[in-house]
Amino acid sequence: MNCLIVDDQKIFRTVIKRLIGLDNTLTLVGECEDAIDAHQKIKDLNVDLIFLDIRMPGVNGIELAKILEGKQPLIIFTTSLAEHALEAFELNVVDFLLKPVSPARFLKAVDKAKEIFKKNQITMGGQFSEFTFIRDSNIVRRLKINDILYFEATGDYVKIRLLNEDYCIHSSLKIIEQKLPGHLFLRVHRSFIVNLAKIDSAEGKTLVVSRHLIPVSDAYRANLNKYMQFL
Repeated sequence: MNCLIVDDQKIFRTVIKRLIGLDNTLTLVGECEDAIDAHQKIKDLNVDLIFLDIRMPGVNGIELAKILEGKQPLIIFTTSLAEHALEAFELNVVDFLLKPVSPARFLKAVDKAKEIFKKNQITMGGQFSEFTFIRDSNIVRRLKINDILYFEATGDYVKIRLLNEDYCIHSSLKIIEQKLPGHLFLRVHRSFIVNLAKIDSAEGKTLVVSRHLIPVSDAYRANLNKYMQFL
C-alpha cells in the first residue's frame, strides 16, 4: 500500500516513517506539512493510506478527512488530541492513534487498513468484466480490457492507448485509477497507468510497453517492483 504522512511537525513525520519501515508491504510515497499540500499530492500520486495529524495550520486533519470522505485513500489519524476520537470515527476512518504511537499499536492499525484495502480491491475488481465502455465524443464504445496498453494524462483528458489505436476521454487519471482493477493495472508515473501484462521490459526509469516507452518516477518504483514477478 502506498502511504502519505501529513503532519506539520518534522519529528512526528520521522517517527511515522520509521514505523512504516516495520511493514514491508507499505511504501512511503510522500510527506506533507499541511493539508493543502496533502490534497494536491493525493491528486498527483497513487495514495492508498494517509497517516493524518489533526492539529495543523490552516486546514486541519478533520477538515481534510471531510473533503476526502467516501473516497480513496484510507485514513489513520495520528494525533495527541484524544477529544477528537468520536468525530474522527464518525468520518469512517480506519483508526485513531494517540501520540506517542507504539509499534504494536501502529501495526495493528495497519493490519486493519490492509484488510479494508483488500476488500475494496476485490469489490472494485468485481465491477469489471472482460469489457468496459467509454464515451468517445458522442459515441459509446466498447473496449476489451486486455487490449488496453496504458492510460496517459493529457491536461483535462486521459488518452487510452490500445495496440493499433487510441481514444481520448474527458477525465482525470485519479478517477480512472480508482475504477481500474488493481491486480491488472498499476500507476507508474503521475501521468501514466500501465497494463502489467503488457510490460515487455524495464530499464532504469523506463518501461517498454508494446514498443512504447513509458517513464517510471521514483515515487512509484518500489510499488512497481512489488508487482513484477521475478524468477
